[in-house]
Amino acid sequence: MTLLTDRRGLLRGMSLVGAAALAGTLPAWARSGTGGLAMGGDVLSGDDIKLSIGHAMHRVGGRSGHAIAINGTVPGPLIRLREGQNVRLSVTNTLAEDTSIHWHGLLLPFQFDGVPGVSFAGIKPGETFVYEFPIRQSGTYWYHSHSGLQEAMGHFGSIVIDPAGPDRVACDREHVLVLSDWSFMHPHKIYTRLKQNGGNFNFQKQTLAGLIAGKDQSAADRKMWGQMRMDPTDISDATGAIYTYLVNGHGPAENWTGLFVPGERVRLRIINASAMTNFNVRLPGLAMTVVAADGNHVQPVETDEFQIGVAETYDVIVQPQDERAYGFIAEGIDRSGLVRATLAPRMGMVAAVPPLRKRPLLTMKDMGMGDMHAGSGAMAGGAMAGMDHGAMAGMNHDMGSMKMLDPSVAPQVKMGPGVAMLSSMPMDRTAERPTGLEDVPHRVLTYSQLRSLDPNPDLRDPSREIDIHLTANMERYMWSFDGVKFSEGAEPLAFRHNERVRVNLINDTMMPHPIHLHGHFFEVVMGEKGHRPVKHTVNVLPGGKVSFDLTADALGDWALHCHMMLHMHAGMFRVVTVRPDEDTA
Repeated sequence: MTLLTDRRGLLRGMSLVGAAALAGTLPAWARSGTGGLAMGGDVLSGDDIKLSIGHAMHRVGGRSGHAIAINGTVPGPLIRLREGQNVRLSVTNTLAEDTSIHWHGLLLPFQFDGVPGVSFAGIKPGETFVYEFPIRQSGTYWYHSHSGLQEAMGHFGSIVIDPAGPDRVACDREHVLVLSDWSFMHPHKIYTRLKQNGGNFNFQKQTLAGLIAGKDQSAADRKMWGQMRMDPTDISDATGAIYTYLVNGHGPAENWTGLFVPGERVRLRIINASAMTNFNVRLPGLAMTVVAADGNHVQPVETDEFQIGVAETYDVIVQPQDERAYGFIAEGIDRSGLVRATLAPRMGMVAAVPPLRKRPLLTMKDMGMGDMHAGSGAMAGGAMAGMDHGAMAGMNHDMGSMKMLDPSVAPQVKMGPGVAMLSSMPMDRTAERPTGLEDVPHRVLTYSQLRSLDPNPDLRDPSREIDIHLTANMERYMWSFDGVKFSEGAEPLAFRHNERVRVNLINDTMMPHPIHLHGHFFEVVMGEKGHRPVKHTVNVLPGGKVSFDLTADALGDWALHCHMMLHMHAGMFRVVTVRPDEDTA
């Protein structure tokens, strides 16, 4: 299809939605002032559901921009299903390009998983594809495009699945809160800018004023990081400089408001549907009790703040007692921006919006160098001195970063320009507070606090163990697994049906990566065996290592990828193939 034809199709679609754009593209369930989820309206339910993918104009902060909408709305319709039913979802593509829908976190036959080139061919312009599968679970999930960068333009929606029996989470009211990041810059242009300069949107670099005021690194620390050509402020590559952060399609100025009656138990189903942003979430003055992660029940744990990686979901219970407004604050982990929403007894009430907190700085631990500390003391006189003929000798400054050349560190990694460094001492950081929350004065959730409410279903020890390195050259914006981009012919990861495997994710980059496996849940290896948290997405901290035990019980071809969309687009993607024993012998 030619560019001209594509453009004409876009303009035709835009003209058709012009009138609808004036009324806004927000679905009724996501509009401000809602009293909570209810059946009917544009909450879709039943055994037959129809969705249409098309162009729209989405309005944020007084400006309108081009979006890709589902049934004309951004976010898309909320789909409410029940465990045990069979659902038939007919998806019609009115775009001039291919599209798709992936049902994120749902257990289903692989041919309905919705990943073009892996599990199906995609949905061509003008065509309708029918997804049909049984609902085998309950909880909070979501859906989104797996075609190009459409998800970043609004092509996503939420899913709530009610249990077949009584719900074990008691609540009087529930709200869905979908977090996202919105830019008036086209995602392909964002990607191009980052390829040209990996730090293009980082406007929070250290300054002379910060040095003088003692707010940033010392001169000695800066000199050392400069010698390694690394930037301790390089925490997010697509930042609040280009993004407006949204709750249910509303920016900070629009202030989405959900209602409650004082004394009620309110369930918040929080979904991070952003393209590139990990958020730190809190409700100042109101404790949260986490009751589910990625749709699965966990033993209740009370906290004041948590980090939600891209594509994760958390269900929390709050119980506001006072007739006052409470701010729901989701702050980008680099502190380049935030979005606020409000929980209140009635419309018109507004909670205070806290200022952005001081942006964090990366440390040697984030570089995969263990507990070493920067500075003339620990680094120059201690650990760094011991590295003179070892790790320091292996640093390749010509690549603009650090690279450990010892092949024994990670023999399966294909070394080349796309691998700027390997973690020499990756650590299990699941018990640590995540990036930016290390020093806040209140309670912060860590993965190690999550324990499955139900016993883990498979208590077998893994029969084998594999390492997967998350690799990058951040300056050149090259992202991969084991040094190989998906487009370079990365070999599938092969599993035998029902085998038990331990997968070690080792982050050799200085950014966190939310890694998502399609078609399966896995148990994050930590704490007591038998009640480990069951997830479909796990956020691997910089220089960190996360292990999960997987029972490969779903036949077919599945995607494994970083859910930061531009990282996946650049190559941090792999196919996982599960075959019967006779196919892998």
